[in-house]
Amino acid sequence: MAHNKGTESELRIYGFARVTCAILTHVVCIAFTVLIAVLSRPGTSWFSWHPFLMSLAFSFFMTEAILIFSPHGSPIKKFPHKTKVRIHWILQCLCVSCATLGLAAITYNKHLNGKPHFTSWHGLLGLMTVCVVGLQSFLALPLIYHSLVKGWSLAKLKRYHATSGLITYLLGSASLFLGVCSLWFTTSVGEHTWYLSALCPALSALVIMSQVTNAYMTKKRLQS
Repeated sequence: MAHNKGTESELRIYGFARVTCAILTHVVCIAFTVLIAVLSRPGTSWFSWHPFLMSLAFSFFMTEAILIFSPHGSPIKKFPHKTKVRIHWILQCLCVSCATLGLAAITYNKHLNGKPHFTSWHGLLGLMTVCVVGLQSFLALPLIYHSLVKGWSLAKLKRYHATSGLITYLLGSASLFLGVCSLWFTTSVGEHTWYLSALCPALSALVIMSQVTNAYMTKKRLQS
């Protein structure tokens, strides 16, 4: 009996911790996006659209698109799975659209100022991330239109999509972190704000990584 009570107590603590982390991730991704919007003041210049749209794409839309499926922190937990999938698709389409527009804005801004393109790690990784997120979304079409790929089980397609999606999200988080390290951001905020901002993509990445691995990769190991 004592062992069972101890196990139940541990499960409650574990569940509470996961719910807390999921809620914190919602708060963090919104707060980070709002901070970038305040600092960049979108519409004041071509450059101003770049940090705003990129943070909106990868900190907000992509994070929320994945958290939709979280068993601990989904804002629509009680909705049917089909509804969650549709909302996930809408958020991912918004993510790709914002990322593409953000890339176009910084490319045009550099063209206007006669500056070379993609000369920093932030620029190179950002370009790769936008290309990968577009490809990831395109390759996810068979999950909706399963007839496009014959001979592949839906479960296998979901595992591949989750794995590649996690890699894409980590690329997006790394791009955001490098953006936080940019000259524009470091000169716009104080030291304490910078450290808190740098933690935002790192914390979100850890929570999303835990969610995906628990939902798919751990399950696959148990089945094999």
